[in-house]
Amino acid sequence: MEKKFMGVSWSVGVLGLVMILFVISKCVDAISCQDALTTLMPCQPYLTTGALTPTPPCCQAVSTISAAATTTLARRELCRCFEKAAPALGVIPDKAKLLPQKCGVSVPVPIDPKLNCDT
Repeated sequence: MEKKFMGVSWSVGVLGLVMILFVISKCVDAISCQDALTTLMPCQPYLTTGALTPTPPCCQAVSTISAAATTTLARRELCRCFEKAAPALGVIPDKAKLLPQKCGVSVPVPIDPKLNCDT
């Protein structure tokens, strides 16, 4: 009886560990809208003014966001986030479109206000 109980306890413990690792991996894969916007704050002068080039901290932020968007769902959510936030923050769409290129960062989804986030 004691061996059977230990086997069940061990199985429950392993299952719990697997569930914890699954939840942690999901948290690491995604970045929240607020975190993404905060991360991109160094880009605000380039995106909203006449600044001709983004700063190194801005380009590092673009790289960080690109690396965090590892799944289709994460990219879709970031697209929707930027789609809603950009006009409110005064982002110049043409400058946003050029940002990855100016930073030398490859992004999986083009930054374009005309882009349908659901595709």
